[in-house]
Amino acid sequence: MELIKDLPEIFESFSEQRRNSFLTVKEIKESGTPVVGAYCTYFPQEIAMAAGAAPIGLCSMSDEPISEAEKDLPANLCPLIKSSYGFAKSDKCPYFHFSDVVVGETTCDGKKKMYELMADFKELYLMKLPNSQDEEGRKLWRSEVVKIINYLSDRFGTEITEEKLRAAVNLKNREREAQRKLSEVMMHDPAPITGLDLFNTVYGSTFNFDKDELVESLISLTDRIEDEYIKGNMLDKRARILITGCPMGSGTLKVVKAIEDNGGVVVCYVNCSGYKNFDELVDEDGDDIIGAIADRYLNIGCSVMTPNGSRYKLLDKLIDQYNVDGVIDMSLTACLTYNIESKSIEKFVTEKKGIPYLSVETDYSQADVGQLNTRITAFLEML
Repeated sequence: MELIKDLPEIFESFSEQRRNSFLTVKEIKESGTPVVGAYCTYFPQEIAMAAGAAPIGLCSMSDEPISEAEKDLPANLCPLIKSSYGFAKSDKCPYFHFSDVVVGETTCDGKKKMYELMADFKELYLMKLPNSQDEEGRKLWRSEVVKIINYLSDRFGTEITEEKLRAAVNLKNREREAQRKLSEVMMHDPAPITGLDLFNTVYGSTFNFDKDELVESLISLTDRIEDEYIKGNMLDKRARILITGCPMGSGTLKVVKAIEDNGGVVVCYVNCSGYKNFDELVDEDGDDIIGAIADRYLNIGCSVMTPNGSRYKLLDKLIDQYNVDGVIDMSLTACLTYNIESKSIEKFVTEKKGIPYLSVETDYSQADVGQLNTRITAFLEML
């Protein structure tokens, strides 16, 4: 790929957004704006926005605080849960530190029991997530959305009106559309940029508190990449990989690096750090805006859902749209729901879509980097 002047610096600025916003969240808090922290994409950010609060994702994807977490939690627990708790207990996550309240959710048994311990030292509100997306599940989830609207209204002494909710929905929808448009540059073959740059940019964008500015910058970057592609600035031809599975962050980017250092390119992320976070918009036109918010979030295809049809539907669409050559399913050690579901995903990918599949189980340490490179290199050579 030819060096595109100043584009690497733009990618780096997005990559550093999470760290750069540590100071910003302190300034926001000191200005009198409340901060609502959350760990999961099931949390409806529009509710916090309509309450005049700043929603933020909390630290949870590093092995740094795990030793501290294991003083209270079992060692054979999912690293994401241990990392979340370790950052919180050690007070090493500025976003957690400055959060007025942390919103948890009953996604899995490990997380909901961990939240019980976290509630001993942090104000925590727990949303009861249903384990199915049927009509009963939707009724329950809508009632949970109503409950958190009432809770945040009381907590911050403000009225969350329909007008405020619709304004927040419009802003979040524009953010999602901008993130999706940026991701769609990877439909080009050859790809215009690396999957690592794409991930760092999209993930970093979630830590920008100025959503209007964020939307403009994402649109500008997308246009720039498209213009450079027309000029011939692109990667060489590589095997096109879709990553699915558990949320990705700093501790698991070793998987992306193993793919791209050995001749592949990640063109699509079907996980909470990628497409599941921005594929579907909230319906702005319906009469029941609360129901529309609830439906949009419940439609996220997580392995905690039984059945999990939304995940397969999204995979089916994106494998075709991104002209994918192979799928790598990344799950975290002891993440039982994703580990078990990997068998069904393998069958779907190999039998229905007719492309190769590789399952990778890892944690946030660097101990398995050599093994990852060996296995992923062999997978790419097969492609």
